[in-house]
Amino acid sequence: MKLMRYGAKGSERPGLIDSHGRVRSLSGVVADIGPDELSPTGLASLRSVDPATLPLVAQPGRIAPPWSWCGKFLCIGLNYADHAAESGMPVPKEPILFMKPISARVGANDAVVLPQGSVKGDWEVELGVVIGARARYVSEDDALNHVAGYCVVNDVSEREYQLERGGQWDKGKGCDTFGPVGPWLVTSDEIADPQTLPMWLEVNGRRMQNGNTRTMVFGVRQLVSYLSRFMTLEPGDLIATGTPPGVGMGLKPQPQFLKPGDTMRVGIEGLGVQQQAVHAWNPELIDN
Repeated sequence: MKLMRYGAKGSERPGLIDSHGRVRSLSGVVADIGPDELSPTGLASLRSVDPATLPLVAQPGRIAPPWSWCGKFLCIGLNYADHAAESGMPVPKEPILFMKPISARVGANDAVVLPQGSVKGDWEVELGVVIGARARYVSEDDALNHVAGYCVVNDVSEREYQLERGGQWDKGKGCDTFGPVGPWLVTSDEIADPQTLPMWLEVNGRRMQNGNTRTMVFGVRQLVSYLSRFMTLEPGDLIATGTPPGVGMGLKPQPQFLKPGDTMRVGIEGLGVQQQAVHAWNPELIDN
């Protein structure tokens, strides 16, 4: 299934994408798409619904984050060896973990708003892994049984804040709007192998990133198992699994950074496409 939510902030409604790519309303079936719906039991119940019996949504409007409650937005750094090289950093021996605040998470096509004083905004296409069943000290063999599905994530960054202002990475990763998610949550039964997915990102129509999840240093099974040793993963938690090369910071001979007026398009095969316009600081674009 391709699950999604649509509507203005605070008034989102649940839906799914049918086999013809049309939005169908799930409002008569569930109140929202949250942890209960992402559980194995909840997903089985949704799969039992014939999409043809659901009302068509002719004009869904805003595409919201595909599920409502996200307790943790976990991110893995330098998880592609060639991205580590372009960043001038060694390939990690264990996964590098940082976290984005939930306030960074926005819909797939919502505005990306650069923070005040930003001069080094950057882009990162990433595979998102959405937890559906509680995971605590799970084995790699069992890890995918705890995954509800997958989505596209744009791990937007401010490199000066991240790398030049001291402390940990979070301050350059956690700005409002720096985590577009979606457009869909594609359930794991539709993704035969999460380690064979082509992924790409464009800025102003120019292809900047071309990659494939097969080149991850640590795959999805490893990451879910590894993270579950340090914290309990709950339904609705999101893991952004790292980015392939082609980020603005690593461009030669001259890095390229985001500026107001830029447009990013971000896609992963089978998981849909995002598009964000980049704006200068404007709190109204964040709050409304």
